[in-house]
Amino acid sequence: MQTDPLIQFVNNLSGALKGLRLYPLEHPLIQKQLHETNRLTGYLLQDQRPLRLGILQDTLFANDHLFADPHPAAENLCRLLQEKQLAGVEFLDGVTASELKVFLQLLNGTALGHEEFEALLRENHVRHIRFLPEEQDEEEGRQSARKIFGRALKVVNSIFQDVRMGRIPSSTEAHKVVKDMARMTLADPHALLALSLLKNYDNYTFTHSVNVSVLALAVGRAAGLSEEELRTLGIGSLLHDIGKLKIDIAIINKPGKLNEEEFAQIRQHPQLGAEIIDQMGGMDDSARAIVLGHHLHFDRCGYPQKAAIKGSFDLIDMTTIADTYDAITTLRPYQRPVTPRNAIKKLLLHSGTLLHPEYLEKFIFSLGTYPVGTLVRLDNNEIGIVGQVGTDNPDSVQLKILFDEAGVHLEEPRVINLSAHQNKRIVSEVDPFIKGVEVLDYL
Repeated sequence: MQTDPLIQFVNNLSGALKGLRLYPLEHPLIQKQLHETNRLTGYLLQDQRPLRLGILQDTLFANDHLFADPHPAAENLCRLLQEKQLAGVEFLDGVTASELKVFLQLLNGTALGHEEFEALLRENHVRHIRFLPEEQDEEEGRQSARKIFGRALKVVNSIFQDVRMGRIPSSTEAHKVVKDMARMTLADPHALLALSLLKNYDNYTFTHSVNVSVLALAVGRAAGLSEEELRTLGIGSLLHDIGKLKIDIAIINKPGKLNEEEFAQIRQHPQLGAEIIDQMGGMDDSARAIVLGHHLHFDRCGYPQKAAIKGSFDLIDMTTIADTYDAITTLRPYQRPVTPRNAIKKLLLHSGTLLHPEYLEKFIFSLGTYPVGTLVRLDNNEIGIVGQVGTDNPDSVQLKILFDEAGVHLEEPRVINLSAHQNKRIVSEVDPFIKGVEVLDYL
C-alpha cells in the first residue's frame, strides 16, 4: 500500500474534524473534505484489509505507516484519540459517506468510553467503523487469551453438565465469556485462534464447542461484524452442538462410520439443541437459528430440512465454516492431523455448496498465506513454526525457528519477525509429522 494516500487520508480526516469546530456539517468546506475522505477510504480498502488508525507510544499510525516525524494532522488525531481515551479506530470495506459523517460527529463530541462509542455507532447503524479496545503488550495479551479460553471451557462444561443432569442451564456466564471473546477477537484475532489448535481429545465435546466459537468469531470479524453481532455469533456457535447431549454417547463417540439408524439420531441434534436454547432464557432468535441451522449448509441441502429459521442465515453460514474447519483439523483415529494450510484447501473444495463462498474467502484471507501453527521452510533452509500473524497484514508473520540451516534441531527456538528480515522468505510448508514436530508444543 502506498504511503501518500494514507497521509492524505489523515490530512483530510484531521481537517474535517477541525472544520466541524467552526462550521456545521452541511458547510461546503466540510462536505468537500468528507467527499475526499470517503474517496480515499474506498481506495485504501481496495485490497480488503481493514484501514486502521491507532496510537503506538504516543505516535499515530495508519496501517503500516508510523507518523514518527512531525506532522500536524497526525498529531491532532493522536491528541484527539488520547483525549477520548481510545486506542484507535478501524474502517472496514463497505464504509459509506453517511457512516463517516456519524463517526466524525461522535469523535468531535463529548468524551465517552469505548463501550459508549460502540453503542452509539450501533444506534446509528454504523457497521463498517469501529473503535478499538486498549491493546495489551504481547505476553499480557497471550495470558489474557489463555484465561478467556480456559473460562470458556469451564462455562461449556458447566452448561453441558446441567443438561446431562436434566437441569435447565443458565446463559449468564456464557454471555459474559463470549463478550470477552468477542473483544479479544477484535483486538487480536489470532490470539484465540492459536489456542483453537489445542485439542483436548478426552473432552472433545467441550473443546470443539469453544473452538468453533473462536473460529466463528474470526470469520465474523473478517466479514466486518460489529461487536454486538459478534456476541450473538459467539454464543450461538458456543452452544451449536448442545443437542448432542440428548443423543446416545456411544453414537457420538463411535470412531467409525455411522449406520443409517445412528445417523438418523445424529440428525436430530439441531432440533434438540434449539429446544434446550428455548428453555435457557436470555438467548435471541439469531443464536437459536445457529443451533438449529448449522448443518443446513450454504446450499440448504443439509438437515433439518423443515427447520423454521427466524432471521438472517449469515451467522449460521459463518458457524458452518468454523464447524467444518475445526472438524478437518481435528485428529482422527483413522487419519493423520491436517495442517492449517491443507485444511484451507479442503475448505475451498466445499465453497458454494457446503460453505458460503464470500465469508470463506474473507476468513481465509484473514488467516494469511501461512496460518498460525504452520511449519515452514525458509529459503536459507531454516525451518520454523508460524507463532503469530499480523493483525493488519496476515502475511506479516513471527516465526519460531526450530531447525537451523544445516537441519540441526535447536534446543531453544529462536524467534524472528519475518518482516524485519528482508533477505529471508518462506518457500514451502513442511509436514510436521515427517520432522517429528508436535506443533502444539510451540504454541
